[in-house]
Amino acid sequence: MDQSLQPSLLAGFDLSAPLPGIPHMASTLPVARVVIDSALPHLDRPFDYLVPVELDAAAQPGVRVKVRFGGQELAGFLVERLEHSEPGIKLQPLRAVVSPEVVLSAEVLAVARAVAERYAGGVWDVLRSAVPARMARVETEKTETGDGEHGGEPPVTDPAIDAPAVKGPAGDPGGDPAAPLLSEYHGGADYARMLRTGQSPRAVLSAVPNRPGDWPGLLLEASELVLASGRGVLIVVPDARDLARLCAVLDERLGAHAYARLTAEDGATPRYRNFLRVARGSARLVVGTRNAAFAPVKNLGLAVIWDDADNSHAEPRAPYHHAREVLLLRCGIENAGLLLAAPGRSAEAQRLVRSGWAHELEADRKLLRAHAPRVIAASDEFEAERDPLLHAARLPAAAWREAKAALARGPVLVQVARTGFMPALRCERCRTPARCTACNGPLALGDARGAPACGWCGLVAHDWNCAECGFMRLRAASIGADRTAEELGRAFPGIKVVAATGAKPLHTVSDAPALVVATPGAEPVAANGYAAVLLLDGDRMMAREGLRTGEEVLNRWMGAASLARGRDATEGHPGGGTVVVAGEPTEPMRALVRFDAAAYAQAELDERRALGLPPAVRTAMVKGPAGTADKFMDALVLGDQVRRHGPVLLGEGEHRWLLFFSYAQGPAVTAALRALRATFSAAKEPVVAVRIDPDGVL
Repeated sequence: MDQSLQPSLLAGFDLSAPLPGIPHMASTLPVARVVIDSALPHLDRPFDYLVPVELDAAAQPGVRVKVRFGGQELAGFLVERLEHSEPGIKLQPLRAVVSPEVVLSAEVLAVARAVAERYAGGVWDVLRSAVPARMARVETEKTETGDGEHGGEPPVTDPAIDAPAVKGPAGDPGGDPAAPLLSEYHGGADYARMLRTGQSPRAVLSAVPNRPGDWPGLLLEASELVLASGRGVLIVVPDARDLARLCAVLDERLGAHAYARLTAEDGATPRYRNFLRVARGSARLVVGTRNAAFAPVKNLGLAVIWDDADNSHAEPRAPYHHAREVLLLRCGIENAGLLLAAPGRSAEAQRLVRSGWAHELEADRKLLRAHAPRVIAASDEFEAERDPLLHAARLPAAAWREAKAALARGPVLVQVARTGFMPALRCERCRTPARCTACNGPLALGDARGAPACGWCGLVAHDWNCAECGFMRLRAASIGADRTAEELGRAFPGIKVVAATGAKPLHTVSDAPALVVATPGAEPVAANGYAAVLLLDGDRMMAREGLRTGEEVLNRWMGAASLARGRDATEGHPGGGTVVVAGEPTEPMRALVRFDAAAYAQAELDERRALGLPPAVRTAMVKGPAGTADKFMDALVLGDQVRRHGPVLLGEGEHRWLLFFSYAQGPAVTAALRALRATFSAAKEPVVAVRIDPDGVL
């Protein structure tokens, strides 16, 4: 502890007797260790306080408290009660126990500390994501205790020892009647058996579409096996659309009170109400978005993450953790099983398979061919011969032909790269990008009748002329969802056209014929699947520079393609689904045609391992004012095996450095970064920004 902040009241004093100016202290475990609300790196540690006798009963580990620190009153969490503090430290008493509600469990605190260490961040920043804001009125409401299989306090079980990854046979003759969906995958029956018998297996799975209940039904099946063993389950999905789809299945099969739902979309009060159900042990099945990864599930037996490659799983605030990595750490700390399931496969998930940490539950190719849609590449040689204008057409002949035929059977999904009408413009003569004369921001067109306006400052460019050639006419550099919907409405008269974007979300559509234009990640679900899916703007999506471009584009394509009906008609599914992808031939397109994201992820991983790039290695970014960032890097002592690249001038006097290091070196590197940030903070130096494994930098 910092002796300048805390000199001892404990040594040599009878704590049962009042001291001058000091209230009576608790006679047993009179010291409270508190994590305080501070973003300063050098204060990222617990501090000790005395427990007044009147707060003794309420001051339990995990409660919210108020403390005096540095002349101000701060919030904090009491994390431990001790008999003694360090010698020679003066302790102040706790100011208040905000609520006797235990909202921070020892397990979640351990996970928060592990996340802070992995991402070179502060524990309080992690706890801010882990524990929702207090709603005092909710704490006084009558608690639903629950009953039956999915409610009430979970029975005490003997947790399994660290189970190895499943090593199932090449096939599962006969399957498992308790897990029909899991048994369709090689190794799935063994995985199901281990879950049911209280073990903690780890697996990665690319979901076969058009199966009973689709992916929510598959996740529910795995969850029920664990719940039946007396343990808890946590399911994390990327966004509100996926959560609504999962909850619809849970409501139908289990009932709305059989689980707790944690998402900021529901608002502060419902979220806190459900959080308390979990913390009190009355809900053993928890579903939610990224911060639900910290939910205080009692006796956690299985953590599930759906579509871990989705960017929504990454926390945009410090320390910028990813829900997948939170769950990996949590499963190690709490000895829980793990299931990474997705329509495709991320390189990170494939690394877990390759390392042997997790086992792949591989779908049988015969099953996949029957239930996956037929995929047509509009750029293949056969289609190119039939469509002489293919190189210039945004809607190739193959896409138009399949859409026309499919609209007689049901809805058609059209995926486009961007939202808006014309989100990017350029000069019609010289093709120079159109920029705002006031702030140099990009000009965009909101509709067919309006004038172009700046996307940054909003200035309307009524009399625009090109700065390069003086020409006064514009053309589209990019077509958005709204313009695409307008064009399709003219191409298919009499057909309803619906737009779905992040700004205008739509979760479901009916089976009636319609053209549904959506941006990646915002595609609504059709009641019985789409009769056809058109993936436009493939070249534009692949043109973005970045290490993960191909992986991200394939993931978006696989997610949309999985919404199409299967090739063959089966019970509950009409069949006849097709997917048309437009663009030049690429490896992601070939993987989509084969419906084999795992092979593409493995090829990407092999290439990145050869080049020493993530996720084969880990990375760190250090960014800040040029002088401070360079001074920080000069003071950073790391081994020769850690590669340094920089500085890169980012503008306005900022420098960026990149570090590349192995997974084995990770703990030492992040510890050094945390310690040096604390040193700079204590010396009142400008604190640099540190991001571990950042996306979008390479």
